[in-house]
Amino acid sequence: MNILYGVPGEGLGHATRSKVVIGHLLSQGHNVCVVSSARAYQMLATNFPGRVHEIRGFHLAYRNLAVSKSRTAALTLRTAPEKLRVNFAKYRELLCDFTPELVISDFESFSYFFARWRRLPLISIDNMQIISRSQLDIVVPRAERGNLNLARQIVRAKLPRSRHYLVTTFFQLPVSKANTTLVPPIIRPEILAAQPTTGEHVLVYQSATNQKDLVPMLQQLPSQQFRVYGFNKEESHGNVQLRAFSEQGFIEDLASARAVITNGGFSLISEAVYLHKPICAIPIPAQFEQFLNAAQVEKLGYGRHFDALTADNVKAFLYDLAGYEQALLGYSQPGNETLFQHLDGLVRELETVSVAS
Repeated sequence: MNILYGVPGEGLGHATRSKVVIGHLLSQGHNVCVVSSARAYQMLATNFPGRVHEIRGFHLAYRNLAVSKSRTAALTLRTAPEKLRVNFAKYRELLCDFTPELVISDFESFSYFFARWRRLPLISIDNMQIISRSQLDIVVPRAERGNLNLARQIVRAKLPRSRHYLVTTFFQLPVSKANTTLVPPIIRPEILAAQPTTGEHVLVYQSATNQKDLVPMLQQLPSQQFRVYGFNKEESHGNVQLRAFSEQGFIEDLASARAVITNGGFSLISEAVYLHKPICAIPIPAQFEQFLNAAQVEKLGYGRHFDALTADNVKAFLYDLAGYEQALLGYSQPGNETLFQHLDGLVRELETVSVAS
């Protein structure tokens, strides 16, 4: 089957997960064409040469650690005309080079509009849809209710009327809408192959942040060893080691960490849960999906959820690692097989309908 696969360019989490699914589809004999932007495009084009088309995506703007709605809107309006021109040309290019029979989107809009334009079936594969297609079981503080309402509006507007929604999640919730299946998170092969051990260090990952005091704050805990990713530097500051980006190095440090400190991003939390690593989650403000992930980490007993990263909060988290480790022993998933089985079943159904018609 000819499949158009859309991957957003914001961050690399979507690209890392989509790479796994695209590889599976190719292994099943399908012809896959990918559209993406920014860093995600570069990564996917390297892994799937000749199959990836570059489009123009839209990006988040930050102010003081939080997503700035006003800056994001201004950035979108300022860049929209050129992005639309480039993307419209890509629509025409795809019509000449490729005849899709199915569209799969990882929360990406170009592929969605292409599917609607060509009246093609669309399958959604992402973690964001859990916000609007399930019944949340956490207490949402008053300060987060506006972020929840905004997140629901965005998610509902993103890929409406898809044929099916495969929602990746490390926590189970009651599904509230039809054509929705919850599946375990997509885990990249390198993590599946990793052999987890318990070393002396704590892995720290910080992104989209200008938290200048991170190193001196961690130095307030001299008995703990920290390996920090996100600043893309190789520096030693006593018990704090800054690490330049290296996929292999990061995986090794994650697999051997005694614990993980991160924001509320889904990808790293999912990998930490899979490897049974206790998690201290500090979500980026104004991103409800990150708040939800962090709240579920604490609800399930996998770690702690804090609003701010402070020495006292880190100390409180590290004090009870044994309890989090015990809770994490109850989590297991059979690699990516559950997702692949559901996806393959949906594709076979569409192939049957196509042959019958």
